[in-house]
Amino acid sequence: MPDLSILDLSFVTEATPPSASLANSVDLAIHADRLGYRRYWVAEHHSLASVASSAPEVIIARIAAATQRIRVGAGGVMLPNHAPLMVAERFRTLEAFFPGRIDLGLGRAPGTDQTTAYALRRHQIQERDAEQDFLERLQELVLWDTGDFPATHPFKRIAVMPNDVRLPPIFLLGSSDYSAELSAQIGMSFAFAHHFASYDAAAAMGAYRARFQPSVWRATPHAILAVAVVAADSEAEAEHLASSADLNWLRRTRGEYRPLPSPEEAAAAPMGDRERELIRKHRRQLFVGTPQLVKARLDELAAATQADEIMITSPIYHHAARKRSYELVAKAYDIAPAESAA
Repeated sequence: MPDLSILDLSFVTEATPPSASLANSVDLAIHADRLGYRRYWVAEHHSLASVASSAPEVIIARIAAATQRIRVGAGGVMLPNHAPLMVAERFRTLEAFFPGRIDLGLGRAPGTDQTTAYALRRHQIQERDAEQDFLERLQELVLWDTGDFPATHPFKRIAVMPNDVRLPPIFLLGSSDYSAELSAQIGMSFAFAHHFASYDAAAAMGAYRARFQPSVWRATPHAILAVAVVAADSEAEAEHLASSADLNWLRRTRGEYRPLPSPEEAAAAPMGDRERELIRKHRRQLFVGTPQLVKARLDELAAATQADEIMITSPIYHHAARKRSYELVAKAYDIAPAESAA
C-alpha cells in the first residue's frame, strides 16, 4: 500500500485572509501528524490571490516546530527563483534544527506569472534557456552540498553554513516527462503533479522507474503521485464541497486567479454547456466522493503509476471540511503514526 502524504497550498478563500490561511496550514499539519500522514509539503507560489504560500522555508520551520513526527518539506522550491547557495544554506539550517524530518522538493517553473517572475529574477542573468538554466542551478546546488567544486574554482573557498550537516533528501517535481527523465538519469526521487498535469501520469512515472540509475542519492527509485481529493461522509456532501474547486478551475481557464469561492457562490454561478464540459474533463484530475470511492480511484491510479506514495491536496473552502477530508482518507487507508523514515 502506498504511503499517504499531503501537499498544502495554504488556500485563501473569500472568508479566509492569507494570514489566517497560513495559520490553518499549521493547524492542518498538526492534524496530519496525529493522523499518521508521512509528509507535509508546502508550495511556492507568488502573486496568486488563492495561494498564501510564498515563502516555503519559513512555513516549513513553523510547521516542523509545531509537529512531532511528520516529515516537512517544500513541494517545492522553484529553483530558478533562487541562488543555489541560498537554497543550500536555508535547507541545511532546517535540517540542523529538525534532523531527519526535512525534504527539499525542487521545481523548474516560476510559480507565478511572467511579470512577477521578472520581479523575482531581475537581478539574475536573463534570456537563458529555461531547461539549461535549471540544470546548471541543480548541478551547483549539488556541488554546494558535496563540496566537490574543482580545486581552482572560486566557490571552493566558500563554506556553506551550517557545514556539519548535509542537505535533506532532494525530490525533483514535474508535470511532464522532462523531470521524470532527469530524475531517473541522476538517481533522485521524483514527484508527479497529477492534479494539474496534462501529461499522462502513468507514462511519466513508468519512464522514471524503468530508466532509474542508482546514485549517491538513492539506490532504488521512489515516486510520489500528487492528486487532488475531496472526500466527505456522503457523496452529496463531497459534490457540494467540490463545487468550489470546479468554479476555481473555470476561473483559472479564463486567467482569473481569485480566492477559492464558497460552494454557495459556485452553486449560484451561471453554467453553460461549455462550462459543464470543462468541469467534467477536470474531474479526471479531481477525485470526489466518499472515502471508499476516493480510495478505489486512488488505488487504481497508484497501481497504474506504481506510485510509492500518494500526496493529497484538497481545495476545500471550509477548513473544518478540509481537515475532515484528510481524516476520512486516513481512516480508509487505516494509517497511523509511526517513526519517520526518508
